[in-house]
This record gives sequence, structure tokens and C-alpha cells, in this order.
Amino acid sequence: MAKQKKTSPGSIAQNKKALHDFFIEQRFEAGLALAGWEVKSLRAGKAQLVDSYVLLKDGEAWLMGCHITPLTTASTHVIADPTRTRKLLLHKRELGKLFGAVQQKGYACVALSLHWKKHLIKCDIALAKGKKEFDKRHTEKERDADREVQRAMRTKGKDE
Repeated sequence: MAKQKKTSPGSIAQNKKALHDFFIEQRFEAGLALAGWEVKSLRAGKAQLVDSYVLLKDGEAWLMGCHITPLTTASTHVIADPTRTRKLLLHKRELGKLFGAVQQKGYACVALSLHWKKHLIKCDIALAKGKKEFDKRHTEKERDADREVQRAMRTKGKDE
């Protein structure tokens, strides 16, 4: 059985592909309108944000493509749709910023992570610009160089 890598205690799911594919310009924290079985599944960590995105329509924000696997014990009397569209709860001011940027400046709105904030489930979303292939390679080179510097610092500290 493969071990799953645990992130921070409040974290439920992360969209690492979004960080690879986009430059993150501005972050927002949105609430989620969920059903009871979805909350139970999220407590068990049964969520994926890999191909999810935010759809802005009719003055509202919707989380599309987020997959929450239903628990067999939690949803016996409800027909559970794991990939249903979920409403994001944001202030009007934040929605205005998102709509303006997505329509005029060529930004995309992506979901970054799901996490707990006290007893509530929040979704981190971001205004993002797409990366070109050379941008992705450049980011990877920077990450490798930082890793080498950190490795050199660790070995230098052990030599003394």
C-alpha cells in the first residue's frame, strides 16, 4: 500500500499543477457551498483539485472539476455526484476584481488549494497568467539552483 504524503494539518488538497502552469498574480480565499456528504469526505481527505478551475458567470464564481470522492458509509440515501459544480462564496468587491481582470487583462482564475479555517472549508483561488514552455524551464532551473545552494549550506555547516 502506497503512503500518501501529508501536507500541513489544515490542508485538504493542493493543485500543484496550477503552480507549475501559471504565474500567480493575486490570491483570494473563498468559502464553499457544500453538501453534508462532501464535508465528511473532505474530513477523510478524499479530494482532488488537479483539473479544477473557477468559472465566473452571472456575477457568481463556481468551482468546476473538483473531484470529491463520496464515502460509502456517508452517502447511503443521497445520490452523490463527485464532480458537481460548487459555488464559491466571495465578497462583491472580490468578485468585481476577478471579473474585471479575467475579461480585460487575459488572466485565468484557478483553484490552488482546499484547507480548513477553524471549522470551515476554504478554497484558495488565484488570478493567474499562463506560463510559456520556456518560463516553465526557467522556473525549474531556478528551483534546482536554490536546491544546490541549500545542499551546499548544509554540507558546509556539517564540516565545521
